[in-house]
Amino acid sequence: MSADEVKHEQETADQQAEPDSEELLDEEQALYEAEDAITEQLKLAEKKAEENWGLLLRTKAEMENLRRRTQKDLESAHKFAVEKFVLELLPIKDSMELGLANENVDAQALREGMQLTLNMLQNAFGKFKIAEINPLEQKFDPELHQAMSVQPNDEVEPNTVIAVMQKGYTLNDRLVRPAMVMVSKASE
Repeated sequence: MSADEVKHEQETADQQAEPDSEELLDEEQALYEAEDAITEQLKLAEKKAEENWGLLLRTKAEMENLRRRTQKDLESAHKFAVEKFVLELLPIKDSMELGLANENVDAQALREGMQLTLNMLQNAFGKFKIAEINPLEQKFDPELHQAMSVQPNDEVEPNTVIAVMQKGYTLNDRLVRPAMVMVSKASE
């Protein structure tokens, strides 16, 4: 190959390797546009992140306030849970005090007053779902009764309650106090 041919080939290769200035301007313009688009996306992402951060902080503060309010309400509920029950018991106490304060009462009037007061108490118990357990002549149930003694008795089946020393009570079907009872057993 001659020197002229080599020189011509090298010039052709150089021309192909070097883009012309118009191509360079187009590439530069494309880079600026891409940079502007990326900058715009970055600004939008930062704005969205800022909004989400603010939302997170507000939500966190709201949750803390809700927790405090709930705790305060719960403490208040525990503190005043028996208020309605107390309001039901106060007239009963008043009735008993009036009966004791009256010195000129005969036994019959005192008995009638006590019966009325007992009825008031039973009504209050009913409102609060306090049920009496009086298991006389029923089968002994260790879940509800406490056997204080066992006595031989042929008149009833074994394990039957023949006497109640103290009635039991449930609150909303939950045992509060078992009935204290005497239970029958077979004679020997």
